[in-house]
Amino acid sequence: MAGQPIRVVIADDEPLIRAGIRMILISDPDIQVVGEAADGRAAVEAARAHAADVVLLDIQMPVLDGLSALPELRRAAPGARVIILTTFGERENVLRALEHGGAGFLLKDTAPAELIGAVRAAAAGDAYLSPAATRHVVERLAKGREAARAEEARGRVAALSEKERDVLALLGEGLSNADTGKRLHMSEGTVKTYVSRILAKLDCENRVQAALLARDAGL
Repeated sequence: MAGQPIRVVIADDEPLIRAGIRMILISDPDIQVVGEAADGRAAVEAARAHAADVVLLDIQMPVLDGLSALPELRRAAPGARVIILTTFGERENVLRALEHGGAGFLLKDTAPAELIGAVRAAAAGDAYLSPAATRHVVERLAKGREAARAEEARGRVAALSEKERDVLALLGEGLSNADTGKRLHMSEGTVKTYVSRILAKLDCENRVQAALLARDAGL
């Protein structure tokens, strides 16, 4: 991506929200808003037509809602990273979106700097969970999950080394690579290497899925 702008599609059925997000994003010279959509079907087409790097996808939209659009979008534009736009009242929908390969989520009242940071992180291949909501959402979503799921998660985590489990546990708390490194006395680069290894061993697409798995396993 070096030297090339990050190509973003904004999908939300509210014009004012799209306009606000667009104004924030275009303030960064490294980000280009290449398309907008007011429904899920249009979002899929826009992501494909514009070869989007990142799609900001609202859950509640007409024609095709965000959850239904997500698998179609990932097939139509496999190189696009999808960040879900949400509110606290949509936690269960967020869980379903993350489990189906969403790269993370942002609250709609996210600060401008955080919005830009999330787009940059997603474009770089990292999942992004709003720091203000990570622990709250993951803990709430983890409650009441089926015993069979927890057992399956523990079985998968058992394949990790002790140090890998330590790193995974901090992913489950929503810590960044830098903060994880400080906790475990590692360099940020070393943590990044551990995270890549953990994702491969657990067959997780991104940090979000690994964090949910950590919670299922009781880490």
